[in-house]
Amino acid sequence: MNAVATLNRADTGRPRKLSGAEKAAILFLCLGEEHGSELMKRLDEFDIHAITRAISGLGTIPQGQVEEVINEFLSSASSGSTVVGSMDMAEQMLRSFLPEGRVGEIMGEIQGPLMGRSIWEHFSALDPQVIAGYIKGEHDQTVAAILTKVKPDTAAKVLPLLGQDRMVEVTERMIAIDQVPRHAMAQIEETLSQEFLVSATRSTVTSSQQRMADLFNKLDATLFEELSHELDRRQPEAFGAIKAKMFTFEDLMRLDPGSLAKVMRTVDGQTLPLALRGAKKEVRDYFLAALPQRSRDMLIEEMNAMGPVRARDVQAAQAQLIDGALGLASEEAIRLPVDDEEDQLIE
Repeated sequence: MNAVATLNRADTGRPRKLSGAEKAAILFLCLGEEHGSELMKRLDEFDIHAITRAISGLGTIPQGQVEEVINEFLSSASSGSTVVGSMDMAEQMLRSFLPEGRVGEIMGEIQGPLMGRSIWEHFSALDPQVIAGYIKGEHDQTVAAILTKVKPDTAAKVLPLLGQDRMVEVTERMIAIDQVPRHAMAQIEETLSQEFLVSATRSTVTSSQQRMADLFNKLDATLFEELSHELDRRQPEAFGAIKAKMFTFEDLMRLDPGSLAKVMRTVDGQTLPLALRGAKKEVRDYFLAALPQRSRDMLIEEMNAMGPVRARDVQAAQAQLIDGALGLASEEAIRLPVDDEEDQLIE
């Protein structure tokens, strides 16, 4: 039962039937962090998981039901207030008596498939440049041990980034590795886990900004322009950071001709002529210049034959080309343009 569903049920005034773990979760929340944490220390691992999961998905429980639960435990609700369970509350309670790494493991298992993946799945999903930068300072044997655990296609991209000499040295050690001692691998995994916890905390704001950028990319252009005026006035810094992460149809002009041609091949039918029919002249000219003469003539002919087009149809077609570019970038088939400041070479 997720938190949204729980809240909805609470709003209807019809109390739902609580499981034993949910009743225990309510009691822990009523006891507060200090007393609840002391009590949780006495539980075994199975019960900690069950109660933590219940707290995470509890949502808001009406006052009457809280009182019923407390009465069932032969207690009294002195404040008579509601209690709210959440991921943050569950994690905060665990941190008061469990090691940081163990908290991360439990919360990872509760938060679902993405967070529940192994440390090596997480690590393999990182950009190869990030992995190379992370392991460059490690001993060759440690680097070899790490690269034997990540996915082969990831390791194949990371190795050349280490430089020719070191790539040979690390590869030789990878070939020679029979089995990494359990204690050594456990230490490596623990270090990576800690790094991921820190990284996840720091990346929360960035992830939120990227989500908003993706949302704005899908928004109607006229509506976004109206919204921009207000957001520029009310939250200039935050909105500026979001706009920097947006990728618009006009940004396709910043791709090299070869990459742009690949993007154009991701759509079919009338999508491309429709997208360009409503584009600015300089954008349309840049697209046409990336095509061979024969393809260019055919595209111009298709656009001329269209006549008037609806703005929303143009926006939908342009959105398909943006999605095509983002898809190719995720597959590393093309490289999206970056801001000039980020692309400067540092001597």
